[in-house]
Amino acid sequence: MNIPSNLKYTKDHEWVSIEGDIATVGITDFAQKELGDIVYVEVETLDQTLDKDSVFGTVEAVKTVSDLFLPLSGEIIEFNDELERTPEAVNSDPYGKGWMIKVKISNTAEVDELLSSDAYKQLIGA
Repeated sequence: MNIPSNLKYTKDHEWVSIEGDIATVGITDFAQKELGDIVYVEVETLDQTLDKDSVFGTVEAVKTVSDLFLPLSGEIIEFNDELERTPEAVNSDPYGKGWMIKVKISNTAEVDELLSSDAYKQLIGA
């Protein structure tokens, strides 16, 4: 299982890459394996400012639909629109081409509440 050590993680199985005050968010390798073949990613919150843990979208797999929870408060400034054509990128490259959104962080103190890769490994029993 791929759990890059340079990323932060949430208990909701999302990864976060932070550059300055911009966070890139996607779901983890563990999450995409649990969901199975992803057929659709929906984000209707572009240009909205949401609080941490708010639902920012959904990911639809063959057998289930799961909510996506915002790991940090802020404004959703970008959606990976490649996922409209190739949602399977979330399965094949969850930490690269399968990224979902970019967020302009409004409360940088929340970054300290995210999990390290080691803490995430413990959470999923890896």
